[in-house]
Amino acid sequence: MNKQRAKEIAASPVMANVTCDGTPVYIQHVDEQNETARIYPLGEPEKEQTVPLNRLIEH
Repeated sequence: MNKQRAKEIAASPVMANVTCDGTPVYIQHVDEQNETARIYPLGEPEKEQTVPLNRLIEH
């Protein structure tokens, strides 16, 4: 996913259909410098992690 689209999704109040390695996730924050995103699986905010943007897919 490109960083501009990831930022738009993170800032939007509308839930986007995004997955990371096949798991639906919520994007909390995008780090433009490192091209990573703070994400967590839907319903599991305790499993927050940082992943490269190229692992995120919008459906």
